[in-house]
Amino acid sequence: MSLTNTETVATAAGNAAAAPPADRRGGGGSWRGHAERHALLGLLVAVVAFFSLYPDSAQTFFTSSNASMLLGNQSVVALLALAVILPLVTGYFDFSLGAVAALSSVLTAGLMSFHGWSLWAAVAVSVAAGAAIGAVNGLLVTRFGLNSFVTTLGMATLLGGLVQWYTGGQTILAGIDPALPQFGSATWLGLPRVVFIVALATVVLWYLLAHTPFGRRLYAIGSNPRSARLVGVRVDRSAWTTFVMAGALAGVAGVLQLARAGSATADNGTGLLFPALAAAFLGATAVVPGFFNPVGTIIGVLFVSVSVSGLTLSGASSWASPVFNGAALLVAVGLSTYLGRARGVRTG
Repeated sequence: MSLTNTETVATAAGNAAAAPPADRRGGGGSWRGHAERHALLGLLVAVVAFFSLYPDSAQTFFTSSNASMLLGNQSVVALLALAVILPLVTGYFDFSLGAVAALSSVLTAGLMSFHGWSLWAAVAVSVAAGAAIGAVNGLLVTRFGLNSFVTTLGMATLLGGLVQWYTGGQTILAGIDPALPQFGSATWLGLPRVVFIVALATVVLWYLLAHTPFGRRLYAIGSNPRSARLVGVRVDRSAWTTFVMAGALAGVAGVLQLARAGSATADNGTGLLFPALAAAFLGATAVVPGFFNPVGTIIGVLFVSVSVSGLTLSGASSWASPVFNGAALLVAVGLSTYLGRARGVRTG
């Protein structure tokens, strides 16, 4: 049975709205399009070159030990940044992800230290807890129509309080399976093992968003949720799924944080969230400008972390890092919003 004219138009509109970001790049093959896609990567290379030659940082910045330490330490932020972009792709914020990572770290350590659980059981429960928190956030936002900014900010405050209660404000040091910190400090092919987890997550997320119907539906929701709904996309369910996936990924980030530190502190996760947000919005200005994308996000993480590392090694004061992160976030939000509006896309 052939499609009617109305069905044909609706199908064509749906295909256009759900086109993957690779098919909707601005600028095409023009110099401006190439400049937009590669500007952040060019800035990263320039920052690396500057701090490699700057006298105050040259001796220690461009060394394999500094690179290995930087990549290992930023793996948690990178994984959290990948989690952040999942709801953002559909036009929603999730400000609880930093707190979810902190809770996952504390819960994993606490289940082993206080209750004698095995490593794998503690990890599984912590990641599942992250997914469950994401499910609650998604339900409140998509089903009940609550504002995602306020809802997830409230959830972050709640989780921060629970972490303080569970730990008594103390750091959990004893009773953690030594296999976890050994994994966090071990290297493979000269790189920290945790880097390969981030690389795997990046590839999987890139394929999911850019090369699957589900990913195209998410971008369609972010571009225009009303049009996506009219052509048959299950907007609420798809957006809810991104909250669940983001929560689970933040749970994994918390486990990695425990693996790297070897202990769990009573933290609210803010220190992880803002660099991740800056990287996510910076990433929306690169590779596929105007769209949140995993590869651009990783470039954003590297840009922020390399810049902060260079400033630290150059002898900058302690206030330089938060000032840079805040400035990077403001600039990134402005640029990604401008590029998104130029292409008719919501960027959060």
